[in-house]
Amino acid sequence: MGVVLGDGAPLLELAAPPRIFDIDLSGRGGPRFEVLAVAERPGPVRSSAGIELVAPHPVEALRAAGVVIVPGWREPADPTPVAPEIVAALRAAYDEGAIVVGLCGGAFPLGEAGLLDGRRATTHWLNTRALAERFPAAEVVQDVLYVDEGRIITSAGSAAGIDACLHLLRREYGAEAANAAARSLVVAPHRAGGQSQFIEHPVPDTPASDPVGAAMEDALERLDDVDLDIDSLAARAHLSRRTFDRRFRRQTGMSPLQWVLQQRVLRAQHLLESTTLDVEAVARRCGFGHAVAMRPHFRRLVGVPPQAYRASFGAA
Repeated sequence: MGVVLGDGAPLLELAAPPRIFDIDLSGRGGPRFEVLAVAERPGPVRSSAGIELVAPHPVEALRAAGVVIVPGWREPADPTPVAPEIVAALRAAYDEGAIVVGLCGGAFPLGEAGLLDGRRATTHWLNTRALAERFPAAEVVQDVLYVDEGRIITSAGSAAGIDACLHLLRREYGAEAANAAARSLVVAPHRAGGQSQFIEHPVPDTPASDPVGAAMEDALERLDDVDLDIDSLAARAHLSRRTFDRRFRRQTGMSPLQWVLQQRVLRAQHLLESTTLDVEAVARRCGFGHAVAMRPHFRRLVGVPPQAYRASFGAA
């Protein structure tokens, strides 16, 4: 098990894979891994918090690894290139049959090695656009915790890296090995939903003086109105429905109906987080009328049911 420590990566991400794969699973259907930690460059590497780490093995040690993990990386805006030795080592590991994993920002070094071309991949939701722009030959997926492409696995943010590692254990050695590791870490062996439940969706910056902006402001004040529809929004903008729909799509990138549903779900998330209202009351306050109507839209946009979302994010 090779782990690449990158200069400037978050400490939590650097620590997670060595901790997971250091667990002795030999009695639960899995192996006892030997963790080979290597550094991006000679000498100590510094985490994003300034804590220095010294890797005990040279980059050449990755040749002996059946799995190579890049657990996080510096921010995409950092101009420091990935060390050529690391790019070559990742490419060689894959060519020689190893499984190569990029957790969170670790997807970027995999992209530099050409390992994402023609494949689905993900990273932290804040950086999916940067990943897509830098590696246009990859299909970047935004709303998942991890993506399994066989011998290439990528994951979303820090905690999703744990999900990806447990998934790898489950896939290669079975549920018993993955569950044993999860119990040792005191984490869920499998989380439902994707990272869409953690993404912030700001309202598009549309001036209220613009007809479409005025209609959006009006809609936000009337989200609890079950009769709020596209015709009433178009009337508020003093536009025909067809013209309103065309201008709305141009300015927001989505249809008016999609936007209203998204805003209603966002309000539902806020109420589930900050109040003790039951799901039925939340649905009424968000204009869904009743919980049965809200649940499919909530699950589609957030990735989990309302009750599961409250269990994760609701106030104590």
